Amino acid sequence: MQVLVAIVIGSLIGHFAPQTGQALQPLGEGFIRLVKMIIPPVIFLTIVTGIAGMRDLRAVARVAAKTFGYFLFFSTLALVVGLCMANLIRPGAGIHASLSDAATQSASVAGYIGKAHDSSIVAFVLNIIPDTFVSALTTGNILQALFVAILTGIGLALMGERGARIYDVLEEASAVAFRIVGILMKAAPIGAFGAIAFTVGKYGASSLADLFTLVLTFYGTAILFIVVVLGVVGWLAGFSILRLLVYLRAELLLVLGTSSSESALPSLMAKMERAGCPKSIVGLVVPMGYSFNLDGTNIYMTLAALFIAQAYDIHLGLGQQVLLLGMAMLSSKGAAGVTGAGFITLAATLSILPTIPVAGIGLILGVDRFMSECRSLTNFIGNAVATIVVARWEGVLDRDKLAAALGSSNDDGSATQSPLA
Repeated sequence: MQVLVAIVIGSLIGHFAPQTGQALQPLGEGFIRLVKMIIPPVIFLTIVTGIAGMRDLRAVARVAAKTFGYFLFFSTLALVVGLCMANLIRPGAGIHASLSDAATQSASVAGYIGKAHDSSIVAFVLNIIPDTFVSALTTGNILQALFVAILTGIGLALMGERGARIYDVLEEASAVAFRIVGILMKAAPIGAFGAIAFTVGKYGASSLADLFTLVLTFYGTAILFIVVVLGVVGWLAGFSILRLLVYLRAELLLVLGTSSSESALPSLMAKMERAGCPKSIVGLVVPMGYSFNLDGTNIYMTLAALFIAQAYDIHLGLGQQVLLLGMAMLSSKGAAGVTGAGFITLAATLSILPTIPVAGIGLILGVDRFMSECRSLTNFIGNAVATIVVARWEGVLDRDKLAAALGSSNDDGSATQSPLA
């Protein structure tokens, strides 16, 4: 409720006092930096204790394989959904921009294009390996923390009984880390207030007018993907997607306010455990999902790419669209973990395809911020669903805890049974 009130007040200040709203940007950035500060140790401790607690390393490999398979399928499906909706609605068809306009956009998007060229697959793979063991926990790179944590967890598991004392210490340290998360979350309303005030104050609702169709199409497609695709997945796994959204309502508001799914990552891990998913599953699936299961970003990529092509009256045949799909699959992995990954990934994809001018991303630069909230929300929900599904596949999902959590939940995250359940 505090976050919701903060979002409303921040929106009003950004609308009626734009300069004041923009000046509040440090509040949002400061909160996100606080959360990012605690993410590497939370991931490290959760994964190490999860893997060491499983003891069976073959089970770890099996979970990782199933998780990657799930991510690959649904990430590709999200790209296909975005492609289909762009062809069906054709949001950029009425703009008729000239190719000479793309040259004028170059200055405003030069930074994004430069970052896109740095996001190759080889660079991405090499970037997973940290400079030192400790730097993996200090640079804020989720994949590096994940890599080091998996190695440490495997090493601890191989020690057998000798590693029991170290395991106990890490368990206690994990409890401390999550207690710190609880303290930091007290500042969530302040962070959401500053972030939303800056967004509305800087860009204003009027900036949506010319590109309203694109924004509306993207939000509609994302909602369709969540309700229909993820809804069916949830139904097959034995839970309601709508009840899951209610259970995660506080985290969803936080993601909406800060426009960052990372701001709610620690809370998501805690709530997934409360909902009956073992720590070992949560520790592997959630961090991996933040880099490899970007459903919202993937929908955005193909939808925005075709929007730019339509805006410049460039016709793409079926073969070219399939090529676009393939390039988007690769670049979405190459830009994982990069700040502003959605926009940078789009630039990386277009830089590979000479048919669409990469500078054309300047057409959507003004409204990209309004779509980033939806990208983050869709990514967040997709990872929550994936965690439950993988736990069910492994046969370790506590259905009683899941039913209790999704039946109804208090504001503090504790579960109570609904009288109508």
